[in-house]
Amino acid sequence: MPRPIDLSTFLTANLDPASRTPLSRQLYDELKTALGDGRLPAGTRLPSTRALAEALGLSRNTVLAAFDQLAAEGAVIGRRGGGTRVAPPMPELEHPEEHRHPPRLRHGRPDRLSVRGKKLAAIRVATTPFDGPVRPFRPGVPAYDAFPADEWRRRVAEVWERPRASALGYADPAGSPRLREAIAAHARAARAVVCDASQVLVVSGSQQGLDLAARMLLDEGDTAWIEDPGYVGARAAMVAAGAHLVPVPVDDEGMDVARGIRKASHARLAYVTPSHQYPRGSVLSRPRREALLAWARRHGAWIVEDDYDSEYRHVGWPLPSLQGMDGGERVLYLGTFSKTMFPAIRVGYLIVPRPLAEAFARGRAILDRQPPGPEQDALASLLEDGGYARHLRRMRTLYGSRRQALLTAAATHLNSTLELQPAETGMHLLGLLPGGVDDRKAAAAALAHGVESPPLSGYALTRPRRGGLVLGYAGYDEAAIEGAACALGEALREVCR
Repeated sequence: MPRPIDLSTFLTANLDPASRTPLSRQLYDELKTALGDGRLPAGTRLPSTRALAEALGLSRNTVLAAFDQLAAEGAVIGRRGGGTRVAPPMPELEHPEEHRHPPRLRHGRPDRLSVRGKKLAAIRVATTPFDGPVRPFRPGVPAYDAFPADEWRRRVAEVWERPRASALGYADPAGSPRLREAIAAHARAARAVVCDASQVLVVSGSQQGLDLAARMLLDEGDTAWIEDPGYVGARAAMVAAGAHLVPVPVDDEGMDVARGIRKASHARLAYVTPSHQYPRGSVLSRPRREALLAWARRHGAWIVEDDYDSEYRHVGWPLPSLQGMDGGERVLYLGTFSKTMFPAIRVGYLIVPRPLAEAFARGRAILDRQPPGPEQDALASLLEDGGYARHLRRMRTLYGSRRQALLTAAATHLNSTLELQPAETGMHLLGLLPGGVDDRKAAAAALAHGVESPPLSGYALTRPRRGGLVLGYAGYDEAAIEGAACALGEALREVCR
């Protein structure tokens, strides 16, 4: 096994104990620079935090803080028994040539971005490309072929036939009162959320809701828990707010709350997907829900509950929200119509504790002033007369059958190469690869066979013990699922030889 690289010489020369910048931040900056200029190439084994602390004459906590931030950004990878190594660059699944030579600014240089801008530009919110045809098993894709386009077109047309002045002009940044009332009623009935319309903010999709929550609740340097593996968009929102990220592992019971408390009990915020963890698919157990809420109350912390697709529960009824258990005191509830309607609608909602509502509305006005007016009225009408509930019931039935089609096809074509994990909610399943198989190579091989299946490690800050592939099924009919499973099986047999 190669010996860890000696970092003490150049680090000692560049660390200044007299500086007003904390030593942990100086150490992080020096290591990040070395990663960027090639002095620490991919795969380099770093010394243990204890050994480096002794060599530099620093406390181990100082070194741990720097290593933790690098790990949270995906720059280094820690393996149990294998030490810490420099992470390989993220391979592109499609169009890699576009990223080999990044475009230069027409009237300036790319390196004139702010420090925050560089951080944001380094994060890929999506693990799959935006361009090109939508192919199985790209996750997060609803059933466009089953969307009631005629009904939606009629409702939008009715709004435009007699548009109200309030729908066309500047309006409440928090959203249309009519739509907020309809959303509050739906959330109370369908998800046991405790709220009224004054707590609802209409946002341009869940990503804006995450960004708003991070901006309003986190100061530069505040600590935030994020699920590991977890939704990359949440990670990006926290980084944009200047947060110190603490990855908390996820297992079959959801986020390991006890581990999060041991790692950072002082955290200011925790981001969770309790009803259907993304991307593993597990459900946060009742004891862990209670522990998470108790921690938040004890430390005055906030919880952002992302409930992105839990209305699609295929066995029994949708699970009640974490916010409902809390009574709306420490939990901010995030919902979206991107998965239940279509992504281009760009309408989501954030339900905040009542004392935060006015401040959040003012903050939301800074982001893009207000949500679009006529579309809000059309959506409100769909919620008010039961059209939305009927659509959900149809989609729940359809997605249940497509989920079963994937399980059946996997038993035929993927039995020896991919172990699908049980998930009774949502629009995707996670398949675990045999031990030792690199899921990034597996994803690249799948793409070469015309199948999109993002690697589990692409969502993780600490490399998972077993690689996996995320398989979305909601947007594809049974024939497409069968064909894609067959092609994926061929690709995986090449990788798993």
